[in-house]
Amino acid sequence: MPNDVLDLDAIKTTLYTAVLSDVLDDFGLPNQAMAPFVRPLDEGKKLVGYARTGLFMNTYSVREGENPYEIEIALIDDLKPNDVAVLGCAGPTQRIAPWGELLTTASMKRGAVGCVTDGLVRDVRHIRSLGFPVFHGGIGPLDSRGRGKMMAYDLPIQCGGVSVKPGDLVFGDVDGVVVVPKEVSVQVVEAAMRKVTSENKTRQELENGLLLADVYAKYGVL
Repeated sequence: MPNDVLDLDAIKTTLYTAVLSDVLDDFGLPNQAMAPFVRPLDEGKKLVGYARTGLFMNTYSVREGENPYEIEIALIDDLKPNDVAVLGCAGPTQRIAPWGELLTTASMKRGAVGCVTDGLVRDVRHIRSLGFPVFHGGIGPLDSRGRGKMMAYDLPIQCGGVSVKPGDLVFGDVDGVVVVPKEVSVQVVEAAMRKVTSENKTRQELENGLLLADVYAKYGVL
């Protein structure tokens, strides 16, 4: 479960993906940034919350009487405040589009704060108008019906090349998406806050005309 000691508002206001990625490197976790093709639908939006995972697979038909959205609906209806739907589609893909306007609306009503998928999204104009942060692996008009199906949720998955577990801290901004494992999230966030303070001092010194080499020797931040 998410660690309640995290101040998500402070994290969203102060941190950014680059500093979190650098700190994760220091923690020996160099593979926590999603692949560059996972991009924000709106570059002005930040996303911070706790992962609720869904695993998709390719399908090529729908059986008579089958509801291919059943498991996906169950996940969306179970979302809680500060949850982020993280949907692994083995992307990049040209077939699986798990996210659109209606799921966005339903998720917002549950208090969820965003979606990350390495699959496709659609209804882009409507999602942008709702102001809901979505990070995607492409844009297309396809319905997932007969092309992809969620097989399970709330289990470890891969999304954008990163392993994601339920409860992991998910952070997204214009530079991409970083996943902080829940077991080290408090320590990583604390270290990132300290690093931001050092970077602010470094920036001020550079603006004052000091040489980069001297500033790096002083603060160890680049």
